[in-house]
Amino acid sequence: MDEATGARKGKVCYFYDGTVGNYYYGQGHPMKPHRMRMTHNLLMNYGLFKKMQIFRPRHATESDVTKFHSDDYVDFLRLVTPDNKEEYSRQLAKYNVGDDCPVFDGMWKLCQISSGGSIGGAIRLNNHDNDIAINWSGGLHHAKKSEASGFCYINDINLAILELLKRHDRVLYIDIDIHHGDGVEEAFYTTDRVLSVSFHKFGEFFPGTGDLKDIGSELGKYHAINFPLKDGIDDENYHQIFKPIIQSIMDIYRPGAIVLQCGADSLCGDRLGCFNLSSKGHGACVDFVASFNTPLLVLGGGGYTIRNVARAWCYETGILCGIPDLPDDLPYNDYIEYYGPDYKLHVPSTNMENLNARDSLEKYKAKILDNIRRIGRPNAGQHEIPSDAWHYSDDEEDDDPDNRRNLRDLDNRIHRNDEYSDSEDEDDRRHVDVEEVKPKGRNNSQINGEVSGQPENSEGEEKDEPSKNQSNLIEANQDNMEQ
Repeated sequence: MDEATGARKGKVCYFYDGTVGNYYYGQGHPMKPHRMRMTHNLLMNYGLFKKMQIFRPRHATESDVTKFHSDDYVDFLRLVTPDNKEEYSRQLAKYNVGDDCPVFDGMWKLCQISSGGSIGGAIRLNNHDNDIAINWSGGLHHAKKSEASGFCYINDINLAILELLKRHDRVLYIDIDIHHGDGVEEAFYTTDRVLSVSFHKFGEFFPGTGDLKDIGSELGKYHAINFPLKDGIDDENYHQIFKPIIQSIMDIYRPGAIVLQCGADSLCGDRLGCFNLSSKGHGACVDFVASFNTPLLVLGGGGYTIRNVARAWCYETGILCGIPDLPDDLPYNDYIEYYGPDYKLHVPSTNMENLNARDSLEKYKAKILDNIRRIGRPNAGQHEIPSDAWHYSDDEEDDDPDNRRNLRDLDNRIHRNDEYSDSEDEDDRRHVDVEEVKPKGRNNSQINGEVSGQPENSEGEEKDEPSKNQSNLIEANQDNMEQ
């Protein structure tokens, strides 16, 4: 297994809204927005905020999301609530909102947050403000134009790709979630300006799409790449197919920007997954993609054992910041009890049986590499560059201390590194100083009540809902962001 090299160039920005962990899909539902709060808390206590520009994402508006989604579907998402959903019984069925994609308090607001971070990241890449943009609350790859699917309501990925296409002739989308990135592939199936590649479990597994034979159509022929996998794929075998395919795409297609969906349900031990990737193996894919030094938007996705999700995404944030060798012993943090009994950063693989025969993997790889050689570069033609969806200003020098800034001003705010204190009177366990670390060079449409993704109790089960007293640091961090 190749370990991450950490050889990064350029600036990294990171989008996070402190309220994201408060949203709750409901009792027994596997999707836990609380995992983003755990991820943020962990990377803050590793001191990674020193290596990034931190933004509170602007909330995407109805106008923003209807650039991909239909007007009537977006109106429904805005208006439906747990209290009035009986009035929308026909629309609930029409838009596939129900068990997997329930109506919950703040549903539309959560969609605005996840989409706003992804669009905002794309804008900063387009304007050369940053080379890498991270939005762990994004990556919701199953949502369709007029339909919710697989815990996803608004497809922030498609919205970000549409933003990137304003400035780039070609965009590469890479998906390492265990589930097929069907919502993205479907949206760009007939165009050669977006190439989608997905490595996923296939066969009697949600969403049931992503066959090797699905290669795109019309102008998009050969621009949809699907690598179907079986249970138990490990780091070594995954890298032997991932790296040659991505290298070939980069050599031939030469995208102007990359969107990488880092679904953590492909990790070993995920509650809805069946792969055997370690966090180092998962992170090595992120590092390999970043090594091309092409503008890169990094998004979250699936992941239902939330202590593993937080550890993997924190580790991958470190990789993207050029700090791949974060200490394996976790720093003290607000959710330290979630990570017992080992309290380590890395998620190891196990001796799970690998059902992927080597000859089958090589056969699929050869077929895909042959298809990649047939790819041409699209002729996007000369066109007027559309304006950005919005603008993130870096200029804060003219702030009047006597005027209270409104929410829009706060959304535009970059947070200085010195806003997060490392004062000597704080607990020594609180932060790991990254300056001391030298950088190198679905649930198959059925929701199981036992699946939750909260910290384990003594019986090995996980509590379903985060306790209210576990929100303190995140609100404190948010206060720091908005001061």
